[in-house]
Amino acid sequence: MHKSYQSILPCQSRILKERWDRKYYDEHRDKVREAKSVVDTKPPTTYVHLHLKLKKLQLEEERLATVERDNRILLEKMSQIMRTKGRVDNHNDYISRSLNKEKRRRELIRVTQENQEILKRILAREPEYNHLEWDKEWEENENFMDNVSRYPRDWWELEKQEQEMRKQELKERRKKDSKKSKSKKRTKSREEKSPEAREEEQEEMEEKDEERPEDKHEDKSEEKDEEKSEGETKAEEAATTA
Repeated sequence: MHKSYQSILPCQSRILKERWDRKYYDEHRDKVREAKSVVDTKPPTTYVHLHLKLKKLQLEEERLATVERDNRILLEKMSQIMRTKGRVDNHNDYISRSLNKEKRRRELIRVTQENQEILKRILAREPEYNHLEWDKEWEENENFMDNVSRYPRDWWELEKQEQEMRKQELKERRKKDSKKSKSKKRTKSREEKSPEAREEEQEEMEEKDEERPEDKHEDKSEEKDEEKSEGETKAEEAATTA
């Protein structure tokens, strides 16, 4: 392609056409650059008195100044009191006097007397409902319920008690079995030993029994408790069967 200017429209002189087109284009660019917008897109104007509140700052400074002045005065007073004993006499010998003291005292006495009379009447008043009869009727109703019901009252607690009793019986049986086994072992060992050693062991056992008489009483009390527990369990089983 030729390097000279190529106009869109036909022309006689390409140099002049190029000059004219460049001039028209520059004028167009200047008009576009200098064109004013129809819509105002500028940011809004900022007012200083809305952002910087001078009156508020002034009031704050005055308040701080008064606080500082009061603090300075107090500090001066405290320092003076610390340096000297102070000039303040805080003793007050004034006796309070009241014009209606006697009237208020009589009114108080009257009110207390009325309250005591009301309390006496309340305490002397007998109740219209007898709680003893209510307890008796409730016991009768509970007996009727026990007779009608299929299971006894608090049967789950009775089951727990029976389980605990069984556990205790098993423990006691195991203890007895262990004692029997130990006694058998001792008898066997005695039989195997010489008669002199047996006599020495018997003497030691007798001394231990004499030193510990409380164990025998404890064994007797345990046997009595076992007999009582067995009797209670039998009575409960008879009641449940009935």
